[in-house]
Amino acid sequence: MPMVPFEVLPDESRLWVFAVERTLVEADQENFLSAVDRFLETWAAHGVPLTCGRDFRRGRFLLVAVDETTAPPSGCSIDAMVGVLKDQERRLGLRILDNTPVWFVGDGEVQRMSRPEFSRLAEEGAVGPDTVVFDNTVTRLKDVRAGRWEGPARESWHQRVFFKNLGAV
Repeated sequence: MPMVPFEVLPDESRLWVFAVERTLVEADQENFLSAVDRFLETWAAHGVPLTCGRDFRRGRFLLVAVDETTAPPSGCSIDAMVGVLKDQERRLGLRILDNTPVWFVGDGEVQRMSRPEFSRLAEEGAVGPDTVVFDNTVTRLKDVRAGRWEGPARESWHQRVFFKNLGAV
């Protein structure tokens, strides 16, 4: 089965979240998503088509999920997906595969910041346990649907890393 609508994939689907370094202008976003869709429509593991889908949220986050009950992705098939994203990084001149920044909502917009910079903001009180953060380490679609991908820092790994010494709940 080829690419399907993201919302019909089962909760247990394997998930990858990729964050685009900056908001894409409309033409770049269309080209980016077209390239991703072309790949996903033919994505296969050892010749077996993968049932997969994608979503693009907040103009910055590409979510790709695969229903492992129909056929699991292989290391080579995952590498192929990463290769497509590396090509898009080069084409667009931005980072998509960098997992080191902290992503959060500040001043009403999605922001990307290094961990030391985010830590400094936490120490200054500019961000806190109620700051909306994105946990791009989630690996199951059910995590997104349950609100564990986007939510307050107090409910994410961000609490343990950035707010543990601030008396946050």
